[in-house]
Amino acid sequence: MKRDEWQQSERKEKPLEEEQSAYIGERYRGREKEARTMVETLAILITLLVFLLILYLLKQLWSHSSYPPGPLRLPFVGSVWKLGITLLKDSFIKLVKEYGNVYMLWLGPEPIVVLSGYEAVKEGLINQSELFADRPATPFIEAIAKERGIIFSNGHTWKQQRKFGLASMRKLGLGKKGMEHQIQEEAHQLVEMFTLAKGQPLDPAVAITNSVTNVICAVAFGCRFSAEDKEFLKLVEAVDCITKFPSSGFHTLYAIVPWLMKYLPGPHRKALASVDIIHSFARKELEKHKESLAVHEPQDFIDFYLCQMKKSKNDPKSTFNKNNLTQCIFDLFIAGSETTALTLQWALLLMANHPDIQEKVHKEIEDVLGSSRPFSYQDWKKLPYTNAVIHEIMRSEYILLFGLPRQCTKDVKMFGFLIPKEAAIFPDLRSALFDPKQWEKPQEFNPNHFLDKDGKFVDREAFLPFGAGARVCLGEQLARIEIFIFFTTLLRAFTFQPPEGVKELGTEANIGVTCPPRPYKLCAVPRCSAASRLK
Repeated sequence: MKRDEWQQSERKEKPLEEEQSAYIGERYRGREKEARTMVETLAILITLLVFLLILYLLKQLWSHSSYPPGPLRLPFVGSVWKLGITLLKDSFIKLVKEYGNVYMLWLGPEPIVVLSGYEAVKEGLINQSELFADRPATPFIEAIAKERGIIFSNGHTWKQQRKFGLASMRKLGLGKKGMEHQIQEEAHQLVEMFTLAKGQPLDPAVAITNSVTNVICAVAFGCRFSAEDKEFLKLVEAVDCITKFPSSGFHTLYAIVPWLMKYLPGPHRKALASVDIIHSFARKELEKHKESLAVHEPQDFIDFYLCQMKKSKNDPKSTFNKNNLTQCIFDLFIAGSETTALTLQWALLLMANHPDIQEKVHKEIEDVLGSSRPFSYQDWKKLPYTNAVIHEIMRSEYILLFGLPRQCTKDVKMFGFLIPKEAAIFPDLRSALFDPKQWEKPQEFNPNHFLDKDGKFVDREAFLPFGAGARVCLGEQLARIEIFIFFTTLLRAFTFQPPEGVKELGTEANIGVTCPPRPYKLCAVPRCSAASRLK
């Protein structure tokens, strides 16, 4: 009986197992079918995306066929990928060889036209000056400038502030005794700082930066600050932070996704905080000047600006106000401190590496001017070789990777290409300074580039370290005076040479928006005549 029951039970379980097996098989086949459908759908989507990408690229090629040539533009990132992760001095030279002297890059959706070589730079900055007079408003620039001041403003604000800035610089006595006296004092302070090292190896960067920054303080505020002043040191550090930030990857990220940067930590936050430090410093000085303006004639930039604010207070079109004043002071520090300081750092490095040129400069100074009186900027006319050396320093070790960008005010035809309205224009000033069509030996440090066969100084059209046209550097004359007086004062006081055991100082630069020399030390050995004067 039990056996019959077991057989009946087995017969009942068999159909159940068969049903379960059939059900499982059906589910497996269903899943397999679903998987095949998903793979087919995914393949269709990928094919569609590739097709759309090809259509997008073809549309870009067709719609931009009249634009300058350039690397392939990719969605979101544009074409700056072609530059690589790390910028090098020859990054743009390679692009010129591939695309010509006028080519186009894309930073995300924004077009950038690069002008390379003297002829292209001249056409853009001089011949088409008014059409390229605007400054592009990148997200970071909008955040730090807010369309105020001189460097980053446009339209009526820019015209009014720049005109006033030029007039104020003239009134401050550039090229005359007033401002030159301040520069001479700073040069003397720098000589004293170097003398303290007693000929032992020193890094000149900090002392040079402090002295040059104090010149800007004299222009803006009418006074200098001690190198130990904590507020002054915060100011110097803030300027350094802001000038370095555009070289970072975070700056590129800020340009592509500015909305996201508001929520992310990073160096952009320190850069923006540094902007506030400079503005705060300027506002404190402004309040001091308000109290004393009535008791003396204008002595500095703030004094002249406050007078202008008073004159134009009833003019509805006036842009003279506290916000524009603090931004103008910000512009003076950003444009006028690091650039001059880096030029002087390169100058001392090159003199240490070229003792024959250094001695020739010193001999000309001693023979023509002697070793007693302070230098005047007008002395450059009597020192053709020294002047040629200074110009060659600025040419051969240009301290910017490229000139400050401009922007088209309308569509422009140039060299057969259409440059669209509002495109950013990057004048590659370095390429003009190294153009083999303009310079006999562009890669060499050769003062003869600025001398004729009789040894007389010759100015060169392709010498454009300060830019050209409507946006030529506002502080060009100030920078020229500083570099001349600092350089000649130091060369009269010291012999600069590499430390013992070092054959030659390295000439590699740290490449960014600015190109400083890599940190170095040299020996400033006092000359006998200088030592006797300082006793």
